Amino acid sequence: MREFQLPYGKGYKTVELPEKRIAGVLVSHLHDYKPEHTQEELVAEALAHPIGSRALSELAEGKQKVVIIASDHTRPVPSRIIMPLMLQEIRKGNPEAEITILISTGCHRESTKEELINKFGEEIAEKEHIVVHNCDEEAMIDLGKLPSGAELILNRLAMEADLLVAEGFIEPHFFAGFSGGRKSVLPGIAGRRTVLENHCSEFIDDIHSRTGILEGNRIHEDMIFAARKANLAFIVNVIIDSDKKIVHAVAGDCNEAHLAGVDFLCRYCKVDARPADIVITTNGGYPLDQNIYQAVKGLTAAEATIRKDGVIIMLAKSNDGHGAEYFYHTFQEEKDLEVLRQTFLDTPSERTVPDQWQSQIFVRVLQHARVVYISDAPDEVVKEFGMTPAHSMEEALEIADSMLGNPEGKITVIPDGVSVIVL
Repeated sequence: MREFQLPYGKGYKTVELPEKRIAGVLVSHLHDYKPEHTQEELVAEALAHPIGSRALSELAEGKQKVVIIASDHTRPVPSRIIMPLMLQEIRKGNPEAEITILISTGCHRESTKEELINKFGEEIAEKEHIVVHNCDEEAMIDLGKLPSGAELILNRLAMEADLLVAEGFIEPHFFAGFSGGRKSVLPGIAGRRTVLENHCSEFIDDIHSRTGILEGNRIHEDMIFAARKANLAFIVNVIIDSDKKIVHAVAGDCNEAHLAGVDFLCRYCKVDARPADIVITTNGGYPLDQNIYQAVKGLTAAEATIRKDGVIIMLAKSNDGHGAEYFYHTFQEEKDLEVLRQTFLDTPSERTVPDQWQSQIFVRVLQHARVVYISDAPDEVVKEFGMTPAHSMEEALEIADSMLGNPEGKITVIPDGVSVIVL
C-alpha cells in the first residue's frame, strides 16, 4: 500500500492505495527544490536585481501618488513578506509618497477586514491605505479598445497614479496560461464588461487558452495590452511551493520579469500524463479550495490525464459553497451538458455573462469524465453541478469503482492540481 497526503482546506486527507492500482503520481518538482535563501532574502534579491527595469526605489523618486495592486483573499500570495519590502523600497525613493494598496478582486466579492489582516498582517492592514477594487464602480476610466475589440475599462484610482506597481505570484493557469504579471490589471482592476469580453466563449474554446500556453493565447494577449496601456511600471512576483512558501522571486518589467518567472516554473511543473480510469486531484488546499467555482482549476489537471468516461475524484473543502451565483444558477437551470456547451459557443463576446467561462470549462470536464466531489458543501449543491458527493476518500473510491464496474481500475494521483502542467 502507498499513502498519500492530499491538501484539503488548511489540513489534509489521507488515502492508502494498492501499488498495483497506481498508474502514476503527478507532482511539481518544486516540492524537491530547496532555495539557498530565506523567503525575505529571495524577494529582497529580486528587488535588488530587477529585470528589464530600473529599481523600484528609483522609479518612486518624485512620484507622489503610488498605487500597489495586490491580490485578493482567493490567492495564496505571501503578501506579509512581499508588501513590507515593496513599501520600504518605495519610501526609500520617496519618503513622502502617498501609497494606496489596491486589492485586485477582478469580479470576486470584496475582501473582508479579517481576510486583509490575514493576508498582510495587522500592522499593514491597520496603518496603510487599502482600497478594494469594485468592478461595477461607475467612476472608471475607458482606455479604448483591446486587441480583441473589447472596451478596456480600468480602475480610476490606478489610472490616476503617478506610479503603478503590483505584487503577485506565478502558477499554471487553466486558460490564461499562467497567473501573475499582467493579470494584476486584467482582470484584477478591470471593469466587469472588460473582464467578461476577455473571458468570452470563443477565446475559452480556443486550444491555445489552456494551462501553460502563452503563445497564441488571445486572452493573454489582451491582458498584456491592458497592462501596458495602464502603465504598470513594475511587478514583484513569486513562485511558491506546496506549503505556500516562496522558493523563487522575480521583479521588474511586467512582461520580462513575468516571463523569467514562467521559465523558472516550467523547469519544475511540467509533467507527462499518466492515463487512468480514476484520477484523484485537489485544488491545493486553502485558500484555493474554498468553493466549487475555484475547484474547476484543479479539475482541468485531471481532465488532461483521465480516460474518456473515467472518474475524477476531486477534494476541495468548499466551505464557502458554490462560490458564484451565476455559476450556480447556470447548472440549476439547464442539466443537458451539450445544450449548455452550445449555448456558450453561440453567445457573442459582448453578451458574455458572469462566470460563463468557468461554466464552459466545467462543462468540458463533465462531458469527458464523471466527477466524485469530496467537500464540506451541502450534498444537494454538489448534485446541482452534476457531480456525486462523497465525504471521505474511502467512500469516493467505492463510488468510483462502482461507476466503472471495476474494482481494479488504474489510478493516477495529482496531489495539487493547480501546481502542474500536464502534457
